[in-house]
Amino acid sequence: MTQTAQTNRGKGAAPPQTQAVAVQANEFLAFTLGSEEYGVDILKVQEIRSYEEPTAIANAPAFIKGVVNLRGVIVPIVDMRIKFSLGSSNYNQFTVVIILNVARRVVGMVVDSVSDVLELSSAQIHAAPEFGASLEAEYITGLGTVDRRMLILMDIEKLMLSADMALSDPAVH
Repeated sequence: MTQTAQTNRGKGAAPPQTQAVAVQANEFLAFTLGSEEYGVDILKVQEIRSYEEPTAIANAPAFIKGVVNLRGVIVPIVDMRIKFSLGSSNYNQFTVVIILNVARRVVGMVVDSVSDVLELSSAQIHAAPEFGASLEAEYITGLGTVDRRMLILMDIEKLMLSADMALSDPAVH
């Protein structure tokens, strides 16, 4: 600390302002689907549960496995492997359901496994690459990198509230 800073601090003055820019950090829940790792905003996650067979709903899209009763709340369950056309799901001891709160709605999504919560600085988050119209990338907000890992960061609220998910009334949003 410089002599001037010590003198000013001794007189009750505020410490000098630093020129460093605060880096905003974001926390993401990392999960896997097939061989890829994805991340969703941890603030959207209510809880993580082991997979249990949901009650099927007639005429629902194939990716909506059904509903479960979660402490009195009926929660639709979306199988993300089916939604993203990653092949059939193999439900095992690692399969989990991530319970999400999106736009005051509780929704569950089935994933292969959950690994951890990662804090990514803005320097670790890269813009999503541009893809042609044949690839649905509108729900990808960016790519997060940690060491040698790469996470596909998703706007889970935008995905779950999209018209093709049929989980919410478009007039409400």
